[in-house]
Amino acid sequence: MSLAIVWFRRDLRLADNPALSLALRQHRRVLPLYIHAPHEESPWEPGAASRWWLHHSLAALAAELERRGAPLEVHAGDSLAVLQNLVRRCGADAVYWNRLYEPSALARDQQVEQALKAQGVAVCLGNASLLAEPGEITTGQGGPYRVFTPYWRNLRARLQPSPPAGVPARLDSCAPAGGLALAQLGLLPRRPWDAGFYSAWKPGEAGAGLALSAFCEDVVQVYAQQRDIPAIGGTSRLSAHLHFGEISPRQIHWALHELGCSRGARCHEAAEPFLRELGWREFAHHLLYHFPQTTQQDLNPDFGGFAWREPETELLTAWQRGRTGIPMIDAGMRELWETGWMHNRVRMLTASFLCKNLRIHWRHGARWFWDTLVDADLANNTLGWQWSAGTGADAAPYFRIFNPVTQGERFDPDGAYVKRWLPQLARLAFKSVHAPWKQPDLLARSGYAQPMVDLAASREAALQAYRNRTAPRLRGV
Repeated sequence: MSLAIVWFRRDLRLADNPALSLALRQHRRVLPLYIHAPHEESPWEPGAASRWWLHHSLAALAAELERRGAPLEVHAGDSLAVLQNLVRRCGADAVYWNRLYEPSALARDQQVEQALKAQGVAVCLGNASLLAEPGEITTGQGGPYRVFTPYWRNLRARLQPSPPAGVPARLDSCAPAGGLALAQLGLLPRRPWDAGFYSAWKPGEAGAGLALSAFCEDVVQVYAQQRDIPAIGGTSRLSAHLHFGEISPRQIHWALHELGCSRGARCHEAAEPFLRELGWREFAHHLLYHFPQTTQQDLNPDFGGFAWREPETELLTAWQRGRTGIPMIDAGMRELWETGWMHNRVRMLTASFLCKNLRIHWRHGARWFWDTLVDADLANNTLGWQWSAGTGADAAPYFRIFNPVTQGERFDPDGAYVKRWLPQLARLAFKSVHAPWKQPDLLARSGYAQPMVDLAASREAALQAYRNRTAPRLRGV
């Protein structure tokens, strides 16, 4: 009876899992495997919030596999060594996995594939996380895109909804190979700062299905009108589920297609803005695949001579912990700390404030988000920060500096979002909760901080630095 190892990574689901489906078609038995090897993702090992989610997602996957007769084997160490050991011990004929596209994962997977094939072990790969492989969508000249709209136009024309594969009812496995208990991985934080995560999230494939159902039922038809309002549930909240592969973009596309078929053309039209956001996720992976250096370096070389400020510990810590004295910024950073997530509109505001009003390089913000976001994704994180800083592909120009007061008045007009996360501002009748410093007496009574910078002056300083930037000299010139 042939046996295949199915190596789970960030495809922590049973439905629409190409590697699992193919293994079940080709082999009588499967050994589900997870290898904890964060060192192989260096320098972007999973952050604390991601590890919290991973623990609970693995627990959910293990429970579902157990119910179907194939317990999840959990191991830690070098992936290749673990796989080679299990192949020998279990007599596996093949190893199946779904691709990852980050630079370190690509290099590791290539090494593992070559070594296993050299030993006579079959290797089969699938795509479980994207609508299209990062290298499939190219310009007319065959190169990568740097601008989103033509990229999306190309990808959107190719998309055809198709029903995803279902969950296998029964799995035949081999005897346990002596793995670890999940708790031995030490994924959960030692300090109980994650208390708010439990009420905000339900990691796992079932939680992803619930989130998608809620989105399709209540949100999708008003998504375009409400997605920028942080005080209400106007987004899908599927980003972490997508990152960990608890749901696939194909499943989402199919669900929206079926919803449109049942509810009519208006629902089809209402879903398009959300599909476009899935397109941005695809574009992020496209960019990272073609420009892997951008996790650390500006894509736009014009910023080689830009005068970033040294990140003073006091300033950076105040931004991280929501103590800047700018309500929309502080509300967002406190939402992030308490829930492991931040609304996308507010992510742009907090990033703009760090990179422009404080003029601190985006790398420092990207690292903080990486550690504190449950949906921290290297491609999305890199694209988002370089976009906000004006240094990346299709980026907002550096001179486009978000004003958190006017943004707050536009997207949080009654201050509901700010008051939720900054309750000291909710207790007093400020004329503008987004600019409480305009009423010094009330500000003092509230106990809320004075602004750490003057928004107008810091904006002008950023623009002056942009005007004074010096482009790097070309070699040989």
